[in-house]
Amino acid sequence: MKHEITLISGNGVGPEVILAARKCIEATGVKIEWEEIKTGSKNIERIIESIKKNKVALKGPIVTPIGKDFRSINVALRQRLDLYACVRPCKLYPGIISSSKKVDLVIIRENSEDLYLGVEFEQGKKETKELLDWLKKKTGKNIKPDSALGIKPISRFASKRIFNFAFEYALKNKRKKVTCVHKANIMKFTDGLFLEAAREIARRYNQIEFGEVIVDNMAMQLIRQPENFDVLVLPNLYGDIISDLTAGLVGGLGVAPGANIGDEIAIFEPTHGAAPKYAGKNKVNPSATILSGVMMLKYLGEKEAAKRLKLAWQKVVKEGKFVTYDLKKDRDDPTAVGTQEMAQAIINEL
Repeated sequence: MKHEITLISGNGVGPEVILAARKCIEATGVKIEWEEIKTGSKNIERIIESIKKNKVALKGPIVTPIGKDFRSINVALRQRLDLYACVRPCKLYPGIISSSKKVDLVIIRENSEDLYLGVEFEQGKKETKELLDWLKKKTGKNIKPDSALGIKPISRFASKRIFNFAFEYALKNKRKKVTCVHKANIMKFTDGLFLEAAREIARRYNQIEFGEVIVDNMAMQLIRQPENFDVLVLPNLYGDIISDLTAGLVGGLGVAPGANIGDEIAIFEPTHGAAPKYAGKNKVNPSATILSGVMMLKYLGEKEAAKRLKLAWQKVVKEGKFVTYDLKKDRDDPTAVGTQEMAQAIINEL
């Protein structure tokens, strides 16, 4: 069976890691027809059209401007395509240098709302002043007049949907525990609703253990005892932060794959950013993108190919010979290879 897949190279180091992943995926023998789409905020309608048609995309990292221009192509794609579940597996493999001993968990982040919805009011604007006046009348809170404001929507619908997804994911992947991560002790109505929805859905899955942990406590526990956790479910902002923390436990963002999944469409992409200072240097670790490709193959039903590619990657990493500088004990090790050379070593093991 031939799969039609949208291919978005991204920018910065995106084209390099996508090329490496593409070569590894093709070397499995799975038949794929790639539809390559150029990156750019002006091209977003073409990107969305292609993904809607093909239902699956492999995407490289894209630079998100800080404090100016468009909010984020990444966020726009998730919202426009209703990719409500961000799935980020974090597992420590032999050969990866880490202070942790055993980590094997999955972050499932609710993608569609929370502060990432982008409802903000700029400081000094007329609408902001009107909202501040209204809030003072309704709540009695005296918010400083030179404030900017952001709205944090959490709905029962989206919360129940993400927990349904998480429990079904746990069942399909033989995971034993789902933990709701929240701040309901302070955010009583927003995070409180998220937690309430979690408890409601958990009652339908008696075969899966359910837990609740406050987000700041979770950050501490993940550093001390990550082996106590399995599937973590979080609202959007906490999920973004905690997934980077867990990536640090397993060797960094260079080995952290990810997927953004909806009911009919999925985009697979590395967790790391575009790192423009390394663009064109054939230096960065392609593992996160290759492992995202493994996730994509499993999603497509190509489980045998996914298994072979992952095992080939594991063998190269465990041996530690043909790996990029960040996977060496000494980051200045002159035997470190480049992005494409590591990809070729993986292909040689297939």
